[in-house]
Amino acid sequence: MKVLAFAASNSRQSINNALVKYATSRIEQAEVEILDLNDFEMPIYSIDREKEHGIPEQAQRFYDKVGGADAIVISFAEHNGSYTAAYKNIFDWVSRIDMKVYQNTPMLLLATSPGPGGAQSVLNAAVNSAPYFAADVKAHLSIPSFFDNFDLEKNTLINDELTASLESALKKLTN
Repeated sequence: MKVLAFAASNSRQSINNALVKYATSRIEQAEVEILDLNDFEMPIYSIDREKEHGIPEQAQRFYDKVGGADAIVISFAEHNGSYTAAYKNIFDWVSRIDMKVYQNTPMLLLATSPGPGGAQSVLNAAVNSAPYFAADVKAHLSIPSFFDNFDLEKNTLINDELTASLESALKKLTN
């Protein structure tokens, strides 16, 4: 199984990156590729830029990565209750290639934040909009209060209930 994973953030210290790496490390017998959104940086999407310069090569590379995956795991960072600008810009460019951005690939959607909301707002937005972009969401999970529930030194969830919920979500993705 080829699993494509990324944090929907361009922060080099992203807690969502720590979460997505941990989650994918729990998938047995999988070839995991973790993307860094910084490798797909493009000008801010506008129809004028698209008409003048076409779709950037980075957007096509991202779309091809999605198409080559058997499963996708995304952990969403939340900026002011919504997607990060880095993720949204990549998504906007890729959707110009094909509105079926996720190409019916099975997905696990995660989110976390330092606060008790666990980036639930952005996770809800992602889950609710997913069907419009050909995402086959098998499960989703928010991890609240990241620093209380995750040990960064050991790279592991330390909350048994959340660990069980993540394991259940991963089983739904891989079965």
